[in-house]
Amino acid sequence: MANRRCYYEILEIEKGVDDEKIKLSFRKLAMQWHPDRNAGNPDAEARFREVNEAYEVLRDQDKRKRYDRYGFPGIEASETADRSGGQGSIFDIFNDLFGGSGGRQQRNSGEDLQIETLIDLAEAAKGITRKIKVPRSESCGDCSGSGCKPGSKKTKCRKCDGQGAVLQGQGFFRIQRACPACGGAGQTIADPCKNCAGKGTRPVQQEVEVKIPPGVDDGVTLRLTGYGEAGPARGAPGDLYVLIRVRKHPFYQRNGTDLICEVPFSFAQAALGDSLELPCIIGDPVKLEIPAGLQSMEVLRVPGRGMPNLRGGRPGDLLVQMRLETPRKLTTKQQELFKELKDLEDNHPQSQTKSFFDKIRNFFAGSADSTKAE
Repeated sequence: MANRRCYYEILEIEKGVDDEKIKLSFRKLAMQWHPDRNAGNPDAEARFREVNEAYEVLRDQDKRKRYDRYGFPGIEASETADRSGGQGSIFDIFNDLFGGSGGRQQRNSGEDLQIETLIDLAEAAKGITRKIKVPRSESCGDCSGSGCKPGSKKTKCRKCDGQGAVLQGQGFFRIQRACPACGGAGQTIADPCKNCAGKGTRPVQQEVEVKIPPGVDDGVTLRLTGYGEAGPARGAPGDLYVLIRVRKHPFYQRNGTDLICEVPFSFAQAALGDSLELPCIIGDPVKLEIPAGLQSMEVLRVPGRGMPNLRGGRPGDLLVQMRLETPRKLTTKQQELFKELKDLEDNHPQSQTKSFFDKIRNFFAGSADSTKAE
C-alpha cells in the first residue's frame, strides 16, 4: 500500500487544535485546490480529494479519536461494512467526495467556498455593501445537472454493481474503496452532456452582493447561504464564506470596540491647557480638552466615539494618548522665554524636578561624609 500523508499535515494544522481551526483550514485549502480554480493542473483534483478526506475524518470526534489512537487502520477497519444482500454503501469519506448509493443517505449539497475581501477602517465602522465576483460552479442548464446528454440516462456501474465501492484486501481486514470505474457514484455516463462534459456543472463568475455590518472586525467570516458550489445530482448548492480583512489605518488603532490614537502636544499646552479638534473615523470631529498640567503619555478618554458594537451594544470609546513633543529648533525669542522659565523654575518651591535633584545631592553628600568619618 502506498504511503499516505498524515491528515494533520494535509490540513496544515497541529494535533489537538479545536474544531473551528480545522474548519477554517479546510475552507482555505479546499478553495485553493478546487479543480475549477486550477484548470490545467493535474495535481489539483488529487490534492482537493486529499483535503476533503482529511477533513471528513478530523471533523468527526469519534473518527478523530480512532485516527489519533490507531492511525489509518483504525479508520479503515471501523468503516468496513457487511455487504451481504447488496446492502450498504461507500463509507462516509467518499460519500462527501463522490456521492454514493445503496442504503445510506448521501450528501447532496455542494461544497462550501471561501473568499476574502479587503475594506478600510472607516468602512468597517460605517458598514458597507460590497459587490464581489466569485468563481463557482452552477448546475448545467442543458442537462439539469445530470451530466447526461439530453434524452439519455446514467447506467449502473458494472464494476461495483451500483454500490459505489469495491472491497480490497485479504483475510479479516477487507477495506472498502471508491470504485475506480465510477468514482464512487455507482453510475456511469455513456453519453455525456456536451455543455458540461458530463460533470453536471459548469464554471461561472457570479457577482455577489455582500452586506458588511457596522463594527465588523478583521478576521470575521460572513456566511452567504446558497452561493457555494452547485450540489451533485441536482442537490442544493453549498454556502459562501466571506473572510473580512480590515486594512490598517495610518492614525487609529483598534482594540475591540475602542479606537486608540496618539496626539502630540507642546510644553505650553501641557502647562496652560488647550482644546483641540480631532477628526474621527465616523461622525463629527471630537473637541478634545487638554487640562492644564497634563503629563506626557497620559490617556484622555472620549466615551462612545470608538467603533460600533457588532452585536448592537454600546459603542466603544476613543482613547487618546497624549505625547509631549520636545522642540528640536527654537527661535531666539523662544530661547529667551525658555531661559526665563527655567530661572523661575529653579526658585519654584514646588518644583518636583528641583526636589528630585536635591535628594540626589543630599544622598551623595551623606555618603561622602560617612567616608570621611571612617
